[in-house]
Amino acid sequence: MIRRRLKVFFDGGCRPNPGRIEAAVVVRGAVYVFDDLGQGSNTDAEWLALIRALELAQSLGLADVELIGDARQIIDAADAALRSGRAGSAHAATFLALAGKRAPDRVRWIKREQNLAGIALAARHPR
Repeated sequence: MIRRRLKVFFDGGCRPNPGRIEAAVVVRGAVYVFDDLGQGSNTDAEWLALIRALELAQSLGLADVELIGDARQIIDAADAALRSGRAGSAHAATFLALAGKRAPDRVRWIKREQNLAGIALAARHPR
């Protein structure tokens, strides 16, 4: 029997850049929004969204989780940290410490237009 991973989508943003950080996580169609996560850049926002996604998955007791986002730089850094056990930044260290409790099965990149969390964040700020 093939085991299916549960997809957990994440995205972060800030307004302006740098500015106030917000993040969204989508699990099984439910949208979780995290407002006012401090000040920082888009890179900080993406890391914080990834961290919130893992925290949420763990708090919900989810297993076989695949974290999915559209920030290739963050996905690559998180994947490298998981494989090597070494963090290249403070955000990566936080992520790695959380992963020590229950690591995601996979961290994967998708296109922005496929990211349900990104779509949820964009809907909050119509142009």
